Amino acid sequence: MKVGQRLPDLVRTVTLTDMVAYGGATWDSHRLHYDPSFAVRAGMERPVVDGQMLGALFGEQLTRCLEKGQWISRLFFRNTAPTYANETVRCEAEVIEVDDGLTVIQLRASVGNRLVIAAAGAELSTTAM
Repeated sequence: MKVGQRLPDLVRTVTLTDMVAYGGATWDSHRLHYDPSFAVRAGMERPVVDGQMLGALFGEQLTRCLEKGQWISRLFFRNTAPTYANETVRCEAEVIEVDDGLTVIQLRASVGNRLVIAAAGAELSTTAM
């Protein structure tokens, strides 16, 4: 990987079924993530995607691009806006630093023109830290 290189975008529509499966797999089955009437009563348009699910999408995106011997050693992000059931998320990644076994990636995620993840990044390592 080289500084300035953009990794392939990951584009995924997150369905209610995906959200229920993710909640079951992570033991995080809060009604806000699957119950439309509960979500509306809580002030949301519809069920809200668990923020950590977006982290899983970044993990998938990065894993597809790892070079031989690389692994994700750090992943961080901050949700800036809700993502709702049946919205299409675009995950973007750009290499911003490559130095002695460490590759630093800047990440962002959006739904249409709405930025839903900011202040995000990852480190890919090829050596034990």
